[in-house]
Amino acid sequence: MSVYTDLLRYRELFGSLFRRDLRAKYKGSVLGLAWTLALPVLLMLVYLMVFSVLWEAQAADLDHYWLFLLCGLPPWAFFSGSLQSSARSMIENANLIRKVRFPRQLVPLSVVATQVVAFAVMTAVVLVLSLAVLDGTAATAWLALPVGVLFVLFTCGLSLALSSLNAVLRDVEFVISALLLPWFFLTPILYRLDDLPGAEAHPWLIDLLHWGNPVTPAIESFRAPLFYGEPPPAADFAYLVVATAVALALGAFVFRSVDDRIAAEA
Repeated sequence: MSVYTDLLRYRELFGSLFRRDLRAKYKGSVLGLAWTLALPVLLMLVYLMVFSVLWEAQAADLDHYWLFLLCGLPPWAFFSGSLQSSARSMIENANLIRKVRFPRQLVPLSVVATQVVAFAVMTAVVLVLSLAVLDGTAATAWLALPVGVLFVLFTCGLSLALSSLNAVLRDVEFVISALLLPWFFLTPILYRLDDLPGAEAHPWLIDLLHWGNPVTPAIESFRAPLFYGEPPPAADFAYLVVATAVALALGAFVFRSVDDRIAAEA
């Protein structure tokens, strides 16, 4: 897995790319890096206002629905932001890639790293709210952290695969943009799978939404210790571990397959 160990060998270069991407993201703004805190909090407030206050959505027999919603947002916001941002990273850095020979996988991975900052902020906000509002989460809330780390690795692998493909096949970024909105509604962020009206009539469809969507087990594993005060479900956590290994292997395989073409076609 030298594709990923290069992160350690070239950690200074990776750090420089990360700082450059983070600064470029907020270049010219008044608040600058303070937006790394403001934007995630604003996003969470918007979702909270629309779905919990204005729409008055409510899961059956579920208190503190607003917190249930917020517990599912950090992983999804990080995942969708990482895929969208990293997809064009090779193309946007084409001049650098053509001029300098360096491990090109650092480019999309540094973009994902900038998204980790917002993910950490959102997770910290939800963690504080969970401890303040819910009884019984003090002993389990910290378990969301290793789940978050695994999900970051899963997203890194998938982002590397998609950014590499997009460098040689530009349709990939448009496919990602088209898929993310329906993917959001097919992921149990706004609802519980068991609360869906067709859950009893179509159990196979619920299983498909659960196990056919690799983001669902991550959301369930992340939410369980923060909202229910329970350890991540064993099956969901095991699924996330396997999915992470597969995503990292897929990212390395795709990158190596097209690495020699990226400089010419980016």
